[in-house]
Amino acid sequence: MNRSLRLMPLDSALKAASLCLAGLLPLQVLAVQAQTEQEIKAVTQVSTNSGISDGPYLFLQPQAELADWICEGEHKQTRVNQGQLSRPEHCGQLPEPSLNPQAKEVLADSYQGVDKIVALSDVHGQYEVLLQLLRRNKIIDQNDNWAFGEGHMVMTGDMFDRGPQVNEVLWFMYKLDKQAKAAGGQLHLLMGNHEQMVMRGDLRYVNDKYQTASTLLNRQYQDLYGKDSELGQWLRSKHTIVKINDTLFLHGGISQEWVDRELTLDRANRLYRENIDKTKPELKQDELLNFLFFGNGPTWYRGYFKPDFDTQELANILNYFKVKRIVVGHTSQTRVLGLFDNRVIAVDSSIKKGLSGELLLIEKDKLIRGQFDGTQTPL
Repeated sequence: MNRSLRLMPLDSALKAASLCLAGLLPLQVLAVQAQTEQEIKAVTQVSTNSGISDGPYLFLQPQAELADWICEGEHKQTRVNQGQLSRPEHCGQLPEPSLNPQAKEVLADSYQGVDKIVALSDVHGQYEVLLQLLRRNKIIDQNDNWAFGEGHMVMTGDMFDRGPQVNEVLWFMYKLDKQAKAAGGQLHLLMGNHEQMVMRGDLRYVNDKYQTASTLLNRQYQDLYGKDSELGQWLRSKHTIVKINDTLFLHGGISQEWVDRELTLDRANRLYRENIDKTKPELKQDELLNFLFFGNGPTWYRGYFKPDFDTQELANILNYFKVKRIVVGHTSQTRVLGLFDNRVIAVDSSIKKGLSGELLLIEKDKLIRGQFDGTQTPL
């Protein structure tokens, strides 16, 4: 082996990597030239990720008037003009949101007299699938604006992780939040276990694109949605559980342990908001927080889907909340699925795979599957 090639400097190795990726130089040559296997990996990652675009990110300290973007692998900034964000040139079709001064208000967690509801879950960064599903079921119009009138839309958690367009999903939901309220409706954006994981720095499921973006922005990924950011403050104002008419909505499920602890929606939602930034060891030190954030807690529970689940437990839970049904995500299905005579409805329809998805419509007392092609059938 030629030792002079093996000790090739990193800048030369970067050039070699570019030639390899362009098909002009065999990868075997790069393997000889790079100093270590780790360097090979670093070189190729820099080259393959240099074209990503991401953003915007708006940090309220120290300068809220500047928005941060990644445009084809470069960090850029633009000024916020009277609450309007505009992307730089050569930055793809990234969102250009209008800021909402009311975005961070904490709303009620119980509602009555709502005529129509739509619920879905576990989008996991699959922005295009989300748009197609909502358009075809007439929740948004062809320009991706709210078209559901005075209806309520419930996203039962897990917008983060896995997929490549998490930020697009978040800014889109941010926009719908404002538009729904202006139309007399409401968006309920509920926190799932993946929102909680990201906020406390558990990044096991973050798409590689965002690891690169956080490096280019010189911030840890969880800090992109920290308490000093527009999206971070918006997310921290949201509930984990809501009750609308005679239906309870949340990410994982309610277990008998909730009933035994005699918890209320108001107390639980407040505890989630107050403790979302604590580390896992800190949460586990407190018995109640350990329950709420892990195990049989509402964002992780999967008991309804186990073959030995006791239906008397379900009856106890429904009676405790005085509801007819519980709508949950978290546990993946191939469609919107009703269990126990539709007393539990699973709305995680595997949107995360990026191929298709479904949503649940509740109109008066009718339960309807909204399918990916726009077909609507009784549940």
